[in-house]
Amino acid sequence: MGEIKKFKRVLVANRGEIAIRVFRACRELGIRTVAIYSEEDKNSLFRTKADEAYQIGKGKTPVGVYLSIDEIIALAKAKGVDAIHPGYGFLAENVEFAKACQDAGIEFIGPTAEMMDRLGDKIKSKIVASEVGVPTIPGVEKAITTEEEAVEFAEKCGYPVMLKAAAGGGGRGMRIVQNAEELLPQFRSARSEAAKAFGIDDIFIEKYLENPKHIEVQILGDKYGNIVHLFERDCSIQRRHQKVIEFTPALCLSDQQRENICQDALKIAHAVDYRSAGTVEFLVDKTGQHYFIEMNPRIQVEHTVSEIVTGIDIVQDQILVAQGYALNSPEIAIADQDAIKVTGHAIQCRITTEDPANGFMPDTGIIENYRSPGGFGIRLDGGNGFEGSEITPFYDSLLVKVTAFSRTFEDTRRKAIRALSEMVIKGIKTNVAFMLNVLNHPTFAAGMCDTGFIANTPDLLNIEKVEDNELKVIEFLGNKFVNETKGHKPQFNVPVFPKFKKEELSRLRGTKQLLDENGPKAVADWVKDQKKLLITDTTMRDAQQSLMATRVRTVDMEKIAPAVSVYGKDLFSVEMWGGATFDTSYRFLKESPWERLDTLREKMPNILFQMLIRGANAVGYKNYPDNVIREFVKESARSGIDVFRIFDSLNWLDGMTVALDETLKQDKIAEACLCYTGDILDESRTKYNLKYYVEMAKELEKRGAHMLGIKDMSGLLKPMAAYKLVSTLKEEIGIPIHLHTHDTSGNGVATILMAAQAGVDVVDAAFNSMSGLTSQPALNSVVAALQNSNRDTGIDSDKIQKISEYWRDVRPVYAGFESELVTSTAEIYKYEIPGGQYSNLKPQVESFGLGHKFEEVKDMFKTVNEMLGDIVKVTPSSKAVGDMAIFMVQNDLTPENIYEKGKGIDFPDSIVSYFEGMMGQPHGGFPEKLQKLVLKGKPAITCRPGELLPPEDFDAIKKHLREDLGLEGTDREAISYAIYPKVFEDYVKTIKKEGNFRYMGSDIFFHSLEVGETCEVKLGEGKILMVKLHEVRPVDNEGFREAIFEVNGNRRIIKIKDTDVTINSNNSVLYADEDNPMEVGANIPGNIIRVLVKEGDTVEEKQPIAVIEAMKMETNILATAKGTLEKIYISEGQQVKAGEMVAKLK
Repeated sequence: MGEIKKFKRVLVANRGEIAIRVFRACRELGIRTVAIYSEEDKNSLFRTKADEAYQIGKGKTPVGVYLSIDEIIALAKAKGVDAIHPGYGFLAENVEFAKACQDAGIEFIGPTAEMMDRLGDKIKSKIVASEVGVPTIPGVEKAITTEEEAVEFAEKCGYPVMLKAAAGGGGRGMRIVQNAEELLPQFRSARSEAAKAFGIDDIFIEKYLENPKHIEVQILGDKYGNIVHLFERDCSIQRRHQKVIEFTPALCLSDQQRENICQDALKIAHAVDYRSAGTVEFLVDKTGQHYFIEMNPRIQVEHTVSEIVTGIDIVQDQILVAQGYALNSPEIAIADQDAIKVTGHAIQCRITTEDPANGFMPDTGIIENYRSPGGFGIRLDGGNGFEGSEITPFYDSLLVKVTAFSRTFEDTRRKAIRALSEMVIKGIKTNVAFMLNVLNHPTFAAGMCDTGFIANTPDLLNIEKVEDNELKVIEFLGNKFVNETKGHKPQFNVPVFPKFKKEELSRLRGTKQLLDENGPKAVADWVKDQKKLLITDTTMRDAQQSLMATRVRTVDMEKIAPAVSVYGKDLFSVEMWGGATFDTSYRFLKESPWERLDTLREKMPNILFQMLIRGANAVGYKNYPDNVIREFVKESARSGIDVFRIFDSLNWLDGMTVALDETLKQDKIAEACLCYTGDILDESRTKYNLKYYVEMAKELEKRGAHMLGIKDMSGLLKPMAAYKLVSTLKEEIGIPIHLHTHDTSGNGVATILMAAQAGVDVVDAAFNSMSGLTSQPALNSVVAALQNSNRDTGIDSDKIQKISEYWRDVRPVYAGFESELVTSTAEIYKYEIPGGQYSNLKPQVESFGLGHKFEEVKDMFKTVNEMLGDIVKVTPSSKAVGDMAIFMVQNDLTPENIYEKGKGIDFPDSIVSYFEGMMGQPHGGFPEKLQKLVLKGKPAITCRPGELLPPEDFDAIKKHLREDLGLEGTDREAISYAIYPKVFEDYVKTIKKEGNFRYMGSDIFFHSLEVGETCEVKLGEGKILMVKLHEVRPVDNEGFREAIFEVNGNRRIIKIKDTDVTINSNNSVLYADEDNPMEVGANIPGNIIRVLVKEGDTVEEKQPIAVIEAMKMETNILATAKGTLEKIYISEGQQVKAGEMVAKLK
């Protein structure tokens, strides 16, 4: 016997039951123990059983924490650890981990890395078995590296075949493939699952034996070549290749078969001079022939049954062997093979937090009552079983292992039944009832169960029908996977948000209470009296509208809302509504903007809520009757909006009249706006000079506005101009001034600081991680810049940093909606293009085949603005300028030739609407000559468009909603319908047909699941589904793909139409060939809103054949060549991907 190295500290690189098992063994040997744990395990029992426990892996996934080799080794070295026990699972069979321990001078309690490399890998271990004459199942002797190899071997071997992860066990990375159609999807799924579970995606293939017995032999070896077996275990009772009940001895084996199997196990172990504990696994077919399948070079979950019948403490012996003790030493006391005797029988039952009535759904929650069994013949090995324990969905569902033992198998079985019957676990569901069904089954009592026993014995299970809402969830996720993400899902950090009790929020007081108790004038007076700079947070509305097309969902707002309420208690207001909120909420997010308002109001009770409202359009894009505007303002005020920021896209005061008047009647804060354009520092530009803005401000004050909003929607207000404008206005008007700007130029913070110096009362800003570019200037930076100055905001920088960090982790989920604009640009001052329009102009120009003339279009935007007389450019007026610019470049028009060439041309709808007066009346009027050219005799109006429209019949709308849509017909519903009739109706029908996923996490909502991924889906309070995507199969002959899900443990197969596939003779996926001009593909992903041609039409090159809409912008799909339309593959309302086949020419 060599040198003995006494361990002082042993670290267990694992969790749960096995960690506790090792801790106990170490304590019995007088060794101090060290635990590691994840954030999710901070309240777990196992870490309290160690002498020392340290959290690692911050920021990593729950499983990833226990795979952090570098961090585990670093901790071990820092804490003076002598050895590391890997347990089972996680890194237990990771060769690199064993090497890392060796390189660090730390003993790995297990085999050497070299042994593990030869035996821990299923492929290499089969080679070893073949070398020593142990029979193996026909299969490949190396990892399958390509799908072609997988197909080749499977065809050669014949189906069914088994796919197995080369590293690891527990059923992960294992698949049975019955036919060629299943092979490749299962192969990809197995590789993905293996990579996630073990960090290695090597897969091998072997012939699958139908319903064999699964027999394994326990091996124990020391460092001196001494190896013994501890006899066999029968592990045939499995569900989805994971062992459920194990027992020893195996009743199906004769003495000779037992001797043969155990000797073959020793041959394999001796071939590599194996040391420590390991398990050699075999399948035994119906003739009694055994085949080696793999060796697990680690302790097994089911080691307890071998310990009981042999009296050998396998875990202790692992540690003693690692210290250098020989098997025949007094400490281990195994003289030779003959010294090991089997006494009696043992059965192990794995109690898990799974619900067999729902397909073994992993249940989560708090254990309310826990009473364990005991008595003679019962051993318990637990991990998290105690009253008050929280069961999470992040790890293995094992709760406790119940091992029964007695002199006979029958008495052992009865003891196991008695123990499970005694067990009481309330608060979560378990598989105890299922285990009792198995133990009571005659086939089990005879010891004759094979690996297909559970699958072939349906009376063991109670399968219930899946509820309809569950089906809607998996149809939504399946469609998202098949037709959008294609299974590619980015990895996201989990956003962290502070939590507060309702009592804490209810005690807060702020500007909301000031308004409710004293009225809007008191708020305005209070604002004027403040020396500090007040801030409006725009993160939840204009910031996310400008950056990501208003796609941020309520579920992401409500989580951080309490923190904004507490940490942002000194904010003036939060702009969280209005603008494009209604359109995108109903149209794209399929959630109610009213419900968002209610939810956020409850979670932010102390801060004023602010919305943006177009004077003539409310939150829509067309003109509405006056009673619609008034009813909308009334309902918004009742629902919690406090500040109405009212503007007109042309600064036409009459356009704001109705909204302003109704806001005043509702006793809410009316913030009337002047939209800033031009440059007041340029004295050559006299139209929008300082005098113009002062006069407009005075008029708005005269009309009753409580506050004046400077709405710089294009980010044109330069820092020095801000100082000049604000300082002048402060002298000329008596109401507070509120500045809104964008940071497209990069000068936004400077503009705010200069405005602050000039005396501005309130400014808009967004938390830093949601600021900059086309968004608002950085709120955190403004707060920091003004600290210790006379305009100090009083906001705590450290606290609001937590809010910014939350949005930092939320934002990547919405990356697909962000524009290509990645840097600020001073071009905005030259072209005066609003930020959102600027970032989307290039794709729009390219859709017209004018990508090579983009610079020319930008110059033309400036030219058109001058032709129109230099107008205020805000949606919708800015769109008219942009459409006209593209139109002029497309048709080679100039300011000089337009009056001649334009006589026979129909101009864009938006520019016609502008000259008709439907957008209002511009300052200085319309250029008459151009107006006549565009309108071609059509009359123009000079009054408000709303005056010409008859009042909306809300009673008729409510009747329609009740009778035709099955709604209650509330005021909110009627107003929504009046503003967006089709969008609202589509929303209602979609919710009824496809389900309401308002509470679904946004990473799942936008990106679905990866194959093998499990998630929680919240449908409402107390309604949470556990959903796992098992597989998405290849497309069938009808263009459908089967998606296999597990919902609350129930296996569900649904069919999803693959929109990338058109059914033809070749059943091919139809993407346009970029090199073939006769195939036309979609230039961007989006929704087809109009098909402009039909099959058989003759088209010219660059002729528009369809109109696609994305992010509120319409662009044309152009013919890529001249020809006749042979086939059109799209239809109106269809969602298409970039490059998807639109039409084929001939």
